[in-house]
Amino acid sequence: MPDAKDRRKRGLEVYKQMGWGENPGVKELDEDLWAFTTDVLFGEIWARPGLSLRDRELVTLAALIAAKADGISVHMRNAHHLGISYDEMKEVILQCTVYLGMPKALFAMRKLKTVMAEKGKATGGKA
Repeated sequence: MPDAKDRRKRGLEVYKQMGWGENPGVKELDEDLWAFTTDVLFGEIWARPGLSLRDRELVTLAALIAAKADGISVHMRNAHHLGISYDEMKEVILQCTVYLGMPKALFAMRKLKTVMAEKGKATGGKA
């Protein structure tokens, strides 16, 4: 396991690779929650060597679909930094439909379409 003292540095590096800056949305919401998210979630879990950041993002998208979590939008907005296209996100949603049900798929597809509209993408394709 990596040195716990360096987890803030690792977490900030993961944010950078994901195109999140320093995750200001969570930082503005609550400093303690930001520290926990940065140090533990991203500095410990996302920084582990077992999966690429791209693979972790695909797993996270599926988990957020399962939870119908609003946090899915920030992941969808920035997934292209990890080489994930809108078409690939759509495929994750379609794959999850069978396992998670239509309401969660509809929720996720609406989120994806909103993110795509923000970016000016009318159809699938590269993010």
